[in-house]
Amino acid sequence: MSNLQLEYTEDEILTTHKVAEPLIAGGVLCHGGFDEAGNYISPRTKFRTPAIEAWQQNHTEVFGKEILDLAVDSWPESYPNVPQAKFLLRNGVRDPMITTLTRIGTVEGFGAMIRYSIVPDMQRFFDDSIAGTATSHLGKGLFEAHGRDEAGWEQEGGHKQMWYAARDVAFENPASEMEIGEMLERMGLPVSGGLPDMEAMRRQMEAMRKFPELDFDFEMMIQRMLNILFVEVQAFRIFDWAEHVLGDSDLVAGEDYAVKLVQGIREDEKPHVEYLRTSLTEIRDRTLIADSGKKVSGDEVVGKLWDVLLEQSLGVRLQQNRELTLSEIKHALTGRSDADDLLEEFHSLGSIRPNADGKFAEVAAAGSY
Repeated sequence: MSNLQLEYTEDEILTTHKVAEPLIAGGVLCHGGFDEAGNYISPRTKFRTPAIEAWQQNHTEVFGKEILDLAVDSWPESYPNVPQAKFLLRNGVRDPMITTLTRIGTVEGFGAMIRYSIVPDMQRFFDDSIAGTATSHLGKGLFEAHGRDEAGWEQEGGHKQMWYAARDVAFENPASEMEIGEMLERMGLPVSGGLPDMEAMRRQMEAMRKFPELDFDFEMMIQRMLNILFVEVQAFRIFDWAEHVLGDSDLVAGEDYAVKLVQGIREDEKPHVEYLRTSLTEIRDRTLIADSGKKVSGDEVVGKLWDVLLEQSLGVRLQQNRELTLSEIKHALTGRSDADDLLEEFHSLGSIRPNADGKFAEVAAAGSY
């Protein structure tokens, strides 16, 4: 057995490397920074990254099983795709791209909610020890680090501010706070601050249970981790899209500054994917204990929840996001005499387009990316 360090304090999980130069995005001091050679350093990874690697190696050695994985190409390309986005920009239709970047930044800000996850006494849900695992560290720094990365911490900005800065640089401070609020409302996102109604959320989650014999908070934690994992993996499609669109200096401003911000966010997301799939693997490969004392296969629990939630992510949620995006494009074309022609050419560049019933279907498209 390898001599691995498997136990870490919360302070260690939250420790950032010393940087030679801080990251300033849109006038906001953000997390991370740059080393002496100008390489970007992700925040809170001095111990978090080696800890995740150690937990993965230990699990593979002890259980003889590989860590759960999910390929980025499990998700279709971003909508609109790169050719479609560039077509809109070439024709002076900027608002849908501005809205997309605003929505991404806002959703990233919701990442702070993970720090409010109820993390129960985890060991009582397992038939064998979880000491020295990612799972045992979820409430000891991993969830908190994730939340800080996404939404920032104290005076330090996070991904929310970095996406907003990328938008503002690329499109030269394109919108007022009022306009941004209107965009978010059209996209169905809340614009007011404050915490959500936790009791209402709990009632909603009760209806989503698949394993009522398990502790409620434990199952909801697993479901939340799976949903976040799927969002994080899908985000790598968005990174590719954003780098190609924001990297076209003929269409956007700021040279490559916006792209560098996106690349930094991409690096920051890697430990999120890794700790989530590590912990879910640890749960999968263990025997769980129900409230009644009954033993339940972790493989059965994680496997069923994985299938159900992945189907939702690739089904109804994907459809809803596409519908909202197309609605925003149509809104931006309102009043233009060439709106119908532009919309038809836009559709011709995609690999999907809406049918008469509004549902999207795949089409052959030479212009897809």
